[in-house]
Amino acid sequence: MRVFRVAFVNQGKVYEVYARRVRQGDINGFVELLELLFEDPSSVLLDPSTERLKAEFRGVERTLVPFHSVIRIDEVERQGPAKILDLPERSNVTAFPGAAYSPPREPQR
Repeated sequence: MRVFRVAFVNQGKVYEVYARRVRQGDINGFVELLELLFEDPSSVLLDPSTERLKAEFRGVERTLVPFHSVIRIDEVERQGPAKILDLPERSNVTAFPGAAYSPPREPQR
């Protein structure tokens, strides 16, 4: 069974979540995450950031993440704990400054 670890920036934090399916979204400029996974079967301890993510995504069947917010997508052997991390003050991760897609301009007459 394939599992993907997806890291993306959301509201100044790095979200790291696990999903069974990742694909290009139906809406241009978005990555679609389906079947989010939050339970690490090998973990006995509860992590507060994992619980916060579970609450935030409760009832969500799919989520769309803008391409420019995605840091990386990895296919992994097994799922780990989902987490929310603070961006360090001195980080090389910066939000892309603008739209990822620009529609073609109409020719001038």
